Amino acid sequence: MSFAPDITEMQARARADLRMGVPIVLQSSGESGGQLVCAVETLSADRLADVQALTPDAVIAITGRRAETLKARAYDGDVARIVLPVEAGLSWVQSIADPADDLRAPMKGPLRTAREGSADPHRAAVFLAKAARLLPAVLCAPLADAKAFAANHGLTCLRTQDIGLGTLSPLSPIIAARLPLTVSEAGRLHVFRPEDGAEEHYAVEIGKPDRSKPVLARLHSACFTGDLLGSLKCDCGPQLRGALAAMGQEGQGVLLYLNQEGRGIGLANKMRAYALQDQGFDTVEANHRLGFEDDERDFRIGADILKRMGFSSVRLLTNNPSKIARMEAEGIAVTERVPLKVGETPQNAGYLATKAAKSGHLL
Repeated sequence: MSFAPDITEMQARARADLRMGVPIVLQSSGESGGQLVCAVETLSADRLADVQALTPDAVIAITGRRAETLKARAYDGDVARIVLPVEAGLSWVQSIADPADDLRAPMKGPLRTAREGSADPHRAAVFLAKAARLLPAVLCAPLADAKAFAANHGLTCLRTQDIGLGTLSPLSPIIAARLPLTVSEAGRLHVFRPEDGAEEHYAVEIGKPDRSKPVLARLHSACFTGDLLGSLKCDCGPQLRGALAAMGQEGQGVLLYLNQEGRGIGLANKMRAYALQDQGFDTVEANHRLGFEDDERDFRIGADILKRMGFSSVRLLTNNPSKIARMEAEGIAVTERVPLKVGETPQNAGYLATKAAKSGHLL
């Protein structure tokens, strides 16, 4: 009998620790050594000083996208390991992660990047920071005996090989209940929870769709600013209401409401991107400067929910060809693309133009 947490629960604990500013330990594959990992966004001056006292070989691991902005060489491709200068203070370390003052103080270097040894622990650490909805930058310090260090300091310890980069956590249906809506009194809300403790996702079912036929469906990513506040910077709110209205008129449909705010980077980072847009960068450029890809969402979640609800084919309400490609790659047949062109405003015209030019949206 054991009450010890399994690897999925340990990863959830690691994400929570990083969000609170608590370091974690990653043990290298097949070795006793590893890395002490601190999220740069939640790093304190005291913990930075402790790391600097621990070793002169600490590095800041950032994504290749952020490295491009900083003109730092990413020898490891998708990540770069910036050597921590001896005199570095907290404000300098956090300026490596956060582009808020890039235009005011663009010269943060010269930056020296490491190229020896494996970057796998650093890559895994950046992945965990992203999963925690933090800026994708981590302070890493090498450890000779990772497991012993973690035990001595009461820190969460994971093996690098146990962190499944790119794997999808299984979803479990939690509850479904009738939910009358303005578009249809025959509404039903389904709640799905991933096993890794991440955000729950929802399915709004209208009517009683025939599982043997293509269902009118939409994959809608959560947008607090557009869906709830009526933001004019995007078309999300009108798309949400337009999709539900179409399903209400048809008498059936499924809207998947996926908690992947800001194209998967989280609300705080989305607001950082908005601040960068105010400096003149478009949506994609802002994401890259923050260290993210154009789109960090995982539409496999939507395909998984559809399968669990018994659907194998859809008429997809979307302007985004990548959603169609992902559904079909996951075994959901898309028999028709149903355009959803609503919500254009003077304030979001540039945003929509960027979606069309850089993300291939059919607008």
